[in-house]
Amino acid sequence: MAGGAHEALAHAVADAGGFELIDAALEQLPDAELVELRHEVRGADLYVIQPTPPPPEAHLFELMLIADAARRGGVARITGVVPYLGYSRQDRRAGGRRTAVGARVVADMLATRLDRVVAVDLHTPAIEGFFSCAVEHLEAFPVILERLRGTTDATVVAPDLGAAKLADRYASALGLPFAVVHKTRTSGTEVAAGQLTGSVAGRIPVIVDDMITTGATVAAALRAVLAAGARPGAIVAATHGLFAPGALDLLSSLPVQRLLVTDSVPPPPHPQVELVSLARTLAQAIERLHDARSLEGLRAQT
Repeated sequence: MAGGAHEALAHAVADAGGFELIDAALEQLPDAELVELRHEVRGADLYVIQPTPPPPEAHLFELMLIADAARRGGVARITGVVPYLGYSRQDRRAGGRRTAVGARVVADMLATRLDRVVAVDLHTPAIEGFFSCAVEHLEAFPVILERLRGTTDATVVAPDLGAAKLADRYASALGLPFAVVHKTRTSGTEVAAGQLTGSVAGRIPVIVDDMITTGATVAAALRAVLAAGARPGAIVAATHGLFAPGALDLLSSLPVQRLLVTDSVPPPPHPQVELVSLARTLAQAIERLHDARSLEGLRAQT
């Protein structure tokens, strides 16, 4: 079933897997949204494709309404296919402040109506432990890696310590060296790059991360490696291209030759964005889950 957040991805997944795609009537009333299923789901193994990009609240609650309607319609099992999970950056209390752990709140909410969640590249693997329902954590690494094959004279760069393990995996698979930029976040939209570990002089930087929101982290890392002698014409690759207002303008102003993101969320209409589809990965996962087979090769490494 296609939720309202990313119908194009739902159609692509259905095409890739040869599945029947059904939809719901999503009607916006003056005071709320009405969700009504248009097809019989009694006894069905239902998969609802609904990422939760900004504004995540609307997409999350729509998923809850669809799941509730399906349960009341007698569905046998319902899986939320949530390629991008909103609030995933809020996985802890930063600095001991009196802040909500948003990822835990979302996990608790989803588990009230879903039997299982399928997600792609959660911001931290620990988020899986927040859920009381089953979670299948998939990765975009294989499909992005294929687009990076043949890259030479390059260094894979982690824009912060959190992406170091990912950068190491790409570097090993591509036979390239890797480097890490030590980042300090000064605000929600501003980032300062510090020490650089690794050699980038005379090489093309390939900056990899799980998501791009404001672009500030990528921009800070790129400026740091250019100052260290890296060649212009960087390659930037991330799973989730959220692109807050101004992010693409910022990245377009920098010497970036390729900008790769997946279709985990609806892509922006921008000529610089190179889209990598998750449709086949998600279709394979759905097929294997329905047949109770292993997801070996699709699961994210922890």
